Amino acid sequence: MHPMLNVAVRAARAAGRIITRASHDLEKVRVASKQRNDFVTEVDQAAESAIITTLQQAYPGHAFLAEESGHSTPQGDIPPNEAEHIWIIDPLDGTTNFIHGLPQYAVSIALMQKGVVTQAVVYDPNRDELYTASKGRGAFLNDRRIRVSSAIKLDGALVGTGFPFRRIEDLDHYLPILKAVMEKAAGVRRPGAAALDLAYVAAGRYDAFFEIGLMPWDVAAGSLLVSEAGGLIGDLHGEANHIFTEQVLAGTPKVFSQMVALCAPHAAQIPAVRN
Repeated sequence: MHPMLNVAVRAARAAGRIITRASHDLEKVRVASKQRNDFVTEVDQAAESAIITTLQQAYPGHAFLAEESGHSTPQGDIPPNEAEHIWIIDPLDGTTNFIHGLPQYAVSIALMQKGVVTQAVVYDPNRDELYTASKGRGAFLNDRRIRVSSAIKLDGALVGTGFPFRRIEDLDHYLPILKAVMEKAAGVRRPGAAALDLAYVAAGRYDAFFEIGLMPWDVAAGSLLVSEAGGLIGDLHGEANHIFTEQVLAGTPKVFSQMVALCAPHAAQIPAVRN
């Protein structure tokens, strides 16, 4: 295992232990609302702190882009996609599930080097499933090599998705895409943690996944898992700028191209990224 990936795994497992301990007594967890339908708990913050502390001890000169604490860099205000080394972190992807005791959430950690994701960890503490990837070295689930499914047609495929919960107005752009996909695919699933959804594409559990309104920490690690597992990932037009454009499409190579054909006409109506 690559040394940087090894440190990221250690950080993810430390966060997982914090999350699991808290899950045993959810009534004591304090919850705050960042915006409509977007929650943060003290568990998110404690898990993120544990991750950053572990990574900083090993790599004090690296920058961070984390969901709860924002963007920090020792070299000044460098854009995330230009930083030499920046860790992109979601300490608890699926916070709403976690709050309700629904066991579908994960820790997501990615290392981006000058705009390219080179290391990725997605850790599901409920199932003790550890998804890892290093660029050029393949994707793994608990040390077993994983590949995307062999699906070649959207007809009969199982597709993961997520609803645009932060901005309800995005439903006007999302629902026509959902309708088009549902008319073709065998089934659509919406469990509520994008990092795990992308890991499931990498592991062959889904044949494709799409969502709009996602943040970089939702997709950075999962994007490397998918590509290292032989899949394709991009925005809804099929372009490879999905990490910072709030939309993502992933799948087996042939299903991906069929999804692009369905999604792109509707994606053209989606406004550009809004802060």
